[in-house]
Amino acid sequence: MFTVIRSKEAVLQALASTVNRDPTASDYRFQDDPYLTPKTSSEFKLFSLSQESGRNAAKYFISTYPKYFQKDYAQPHIPCLMPETLEAQIEEVSEAALIERIQMRKVKAAVDLYDQLQQAGTPVSLDVTNQLLDLICFYGDCDPAQENVPEQRNEETVGQENTLSHNKRSPCLVFSFRENNNAERIFALLSEPNTHSYSALIRGMVKYGAYSKAFSTYTDLLNNQLKADVSTFNALITAAPEVKEKYNEKWELIVDLLKQMAEQKVKPNLLTLNAVLKALRRCGTVGKSQAFPVISEMRALSIDPSLASYNHLLSIFYKPGAPFQGQTDILQEVMNEVSGKSFTPQDPDDAQFFITAVRICLDTKDIEQAYRVHELLGVGENWRLLGNDFQQNIYHARFFSLLCMMENIDVVLKWYRDLVPSVYYPSSNVMRDLLQVLDTDNRLDLIPQIWKDLKQLGHGNRQTLVEELLTLMAREKQNQEVQETFAECALDIKKMYDTGDRGKVMMSWTAGSLSDLVSVLLAAQRRQDAWEILKLFKTHNRVPSEELLDKFLTCIKESGDVNQALELVQISAGFCLPGTPKLIQRVQQEFLTVSPFLLSSSKCSCSYSFSFK
Repeated sequence: MFTVIRSKEAVLQALASTVNRDPTASDYRFQDDPYLTPKTSSEFKLFSLSQESGRNAAKYFISTYPKYFQKDYAQPHIPCLMPETLEAQIEEVSEAALIERIQMRKVKAAVDLYDQLQQAGTPVSLDVTNQLLDLICFYGDCDPAQENVPEQRNEETVGQENTLSHNKRSPCLVFSFRENNNAERIFALLSEPNTHSYSALIRGMVKYGAYSKAFSTYTDLLNNQLKADVSTFNALITAAPEVKEKYNEKWELIVDLLKQMAEQKVKPNLLTLNAVLKALRRCGTVGKSQAFPVISEMRALSIDPSLASYNHLLSIFYKPGAPFQGQTDILQEVMNEVSGKSFTPQDPDDAQFFITAVRICLDTKDIEQAYRVHELLGVGENWRLLGNDFQQNIYHARFFSLLCMMENIDVVLKWYRDLVPSVYYPSSNVMRDLLQVLDTDNRLDLIPQIWKDLKQLGHGNRQTLVEELLTLMAREKQNQEVQETFAECALDIKKMYDTGDRGKVMMSWTAGSLSDLVSVLLAAQRRQDAWEILKLFKTHNRVPSEELLDKFLTCIKESGDVNQALELVQISAGFCLPGTPKLIQRVQQEFLTVSPFLLSSSKCSCSYSFSFK
């Protein structure tokens, strides 16, 4: 009889697998505080950063004052809720103290202690020295950043940050492998470095950009009659495209490294496959011809591709902005391979697959494959491989943009209600795509509801988006019920122009937006509201079009308001519009009871001369 050992979360995981995501519910991170549940992308980012800041502050106080947090209330024990040991306990200069500092990831302290041991003539074992090399090469000869320690900022550090952000490189990447850095210095002190020693140094050099030096170190390894391990070869394969210029030379170097692996009887692993495929992305047409043979060769060695492998494969054949003739079936073949499978994280680049796949679907306008990609996302725990919040937003933006491009409005709205805002906060560009779908399928009656969503999503002050929405409402006359909802929506938009959104730049009236607003109100028989908007032209130094004034006069004629017709003529004359004489002529013809004296008394700054028969 066998006993199955399950994790403590097994029951919860089993229960979670029986239900689907609730599109009406907020993200699990915000369930504890519904009042502060974000409704826009900016609020989502602010809330997430605030939560993380709170966690880091709590960790800081626990680690700074550990004596006040000794009582463990959690059952079972939760290590992250208890104080961490940040200070070294072993003070004497010894190998044990060095091991302790290595385990605590204190790079500078470990290097200083190693130097003290060397000066005192105390031997340090090769294993411990290799651990120190691993630490230095991984963190680039500098201490790792402590998330829960408040950062001391001054003008010098701020200046360095600006420079580094401009260069898109970390501080360690800039300074790690200068000449005679600590890693190379300690390595040079070794009387008989072994494979582990060389591997740590080579991987550090590749990680921080010293590619040529990495190959030189590998040559030294071979000259010392040593064999490299698989991690060393993976690093060198990654660096191969950096030391050669021509595509065929890059590939030849990769093949040479693979042959040396076989000669040294080093078995490749999944990371080897991914390193080769990633390097082939830099090999142009050579990469396209060699990608599938590489995958076949690795499968012969019982190495199954991960999502990162398929991501590199797609990136080899689909370059952003490049034509896709003859390559549209590659994505289909990949989806045939991965559909229905549940993947686990095996490579940092696994999180790039879904973004790359949906980008290709968008570029090729392949909605069928996009649905397959999205279906794969729901298999098992593949959703964990979608990446961080930023990557998730990119994925959903591309997926929804493709839906707007290829599907009818009913399907688009179905996905819209499913994704927004439970997992996705659409940008103003995506919302503009949605408006275009409404226009294409002649469902402009939904515009008032979309306007409510725009305000909720924080896009109520996006002037180009709001103006496009007004244009759609003003373009064609709908039935009276729809026009009434348009009018209410238009007046609500006017409030946004008048008061703005809290903390955001106010929109400015343009002649087009004012004209559209007047047209919407006139179509809904809201003549008095439209008249108030018409006055805003002068207030904001905007000039109404002759077409708008003609439309307004037609509406006035239906009510027979002679006085307002005369005021309209005065407004036209005040703007010196060339069509003012025609407007006067219409008033004469259509308002038969109008006295010529009333028309001639209209003040005109441009001194129009009117004659009446």
